[in-house]
Amino acid sequence: MIISIDPAHSLSDSLEIKLETEAKKVAKNLYAAEIDPAKAVEEYKEKLAPQIEKIDFLKGSGLEDTFDIAGMAPGIDEIAAFDRFLRYMHSNEYDIIIFDTAPTGHALRFLSLPEVLDSWLGKMIKLRLRFSGMINTLKKVLPFGKGESDTKFGTEQLEEMKHRIEKAREIMSDPNKTHYNLVLIPEMMSILESERSLKVLNEYRIPTETIIVNMLIPENPHCKFCTERRKQQLERVEMIKKKFKDYKILQLHLFRNEVKGIKMLAGVSKILFEA
Repeated sequence: MIISIDPAHSLSDSLEIKLETEAKKVAKNLYAAEIDPAKAVEEYKEKLAPQIEKIDFLKGSGLEDTFDIAGMAPGIDEIAAFDRFLRYMHSNEYDIIIFDTAPTGHALRFLSLPEVLDSWLGKMIKLRLRFSGMINTLKKVLPFGKGESDTKFGTEQLEEMKHRIEKAREIMSDPNKTHYNLVLIPEMMSILESERSLKVLNEYRIPTETIIVNMLIPENPHCKFCTERRKQQLERVEMIKKKFKDYKILQLHLFRNEVKGIKMLAGVSKILFEA
């Protein structure tokens, strides 16, 4: 199963097949889906609204009224997409799940969500305990108080969400279950960006073993421009090998035609992984 979390919907373009949020069979033993951020946000809102009703200490907080505004806030589409990401991650339908991420900045924000959400839920649980303590005290002191301990107070819902996030983080940091491929081109800016990306990936304990150097110009002695560009690229490849010496480095040359369609992609996979 290959799932795109890139809002640009490039997976549909790569496979030359119109994909939707639900899985679609595209070849033998291959399914694909593309998470639509707008649709994911709507589903997320529908899913979250009933949960807010169950969490007592959020009632009357105004969260219900402001949720439509939150749905338009930056980052809500990533959280909504992550909810779908979790759903697929915890599914037993597929042997292998491949997540096609967006370019670096978006991908790193997305991959950092388990840490961010776990921290957020931890604060929510502390807030719940604080509110619970305050209300229990009032119940004992005020004339109408019964002195009962309100133990649930939204705990079950918050703990369940926290457990799912922790499980996702555990899977994403397990080298036996997760492997992240970093793709770059042999140019200085791309190398420096990839170097920064690897630091962030290491911080979030996301296993990265393979770096793919893409768009290498093939040798062509009859083209002076091509020869000069290739010479510069090969120098950058040597730099990549030194900077990323602890990683497996694969190289992919620039093709005459665009790499799209299942047949072309199958050919690329043979060059990369069956050499």
